[in-house]
Amino acid sequence: MVIKVFSNYFKRIFSNLFKSRGDIKLGFYGPPNAGKTSLANRICKDFTGEEIGSVSKIPHETRNVQFKEKVEIKHKGKNMMFKMIDTPGIATKIDYEDFLKYKVKKNVAKTRAKEATQGVIESIKWLDDMDIVVIVLDSTKNPYNQVNITIIGNLVARKIPVLIVANKIDLKKADPKKIESAFPEYETVGISAKNGTNLEEFYESIFKLAKKV
Repeated sequence: MVIKVFSNYFKRIFSNLFKSRGDIKLGFYGPPNAGKTSLANRICKDFTGEEIGSVSKIPHETRNVQFKEKVEIKHKGKNMMFKMIDTPGIATKIDYEDFLKYKVKKNVAKTRAKEATQGVIESIKWLDDMDIVVIVLDSTKNPYNQVNITIIGNLVARKIPVLIVANKIDLKKADPKKIESAFPEYETVGISAKNGTNLEEFYESIFKLAKKV
């Protein structure tokens, strides 16, 4: 009888510890228009039937941190529950004139620039709450720039598990190997968020990182 009482007691303790852990907070970071929201949308759509946010060719379409709770990713017979966190694109400088190139009215452009700047600040603050960070980079562009170095630097300081995604491998100018060589200390997975190419390898890498959390 005593053994049974202790057994039930420890079961409750371990059960509570497991529940208190909560869902794994998975954050998507990177420069504007790299495909963060497109990737988050595809994952959410595949496993919940709903998207997390809207996408556009205009930079800084995402200007606030967006969430999707209880996204259960299933991969090779294993399930893991995530809280998806899509963040505004990181930029060192945001000028309202950048929006004018897309035929956005001047007053709207100024508002967007202000919101985007605030979004960058919000994104950096949210790093402290992340369990895993996926850095989404455009594989058609040069990865050696101040924005990417700033993002990596912030993650190194916080010792957050990182996966780098070389997105847009469906495009002719894509060179995921260049991104891989730029940041050799992190695993890089080449994907196409648009077409869903190579997502199986992406999920495999995410599950491996999740075990370290």
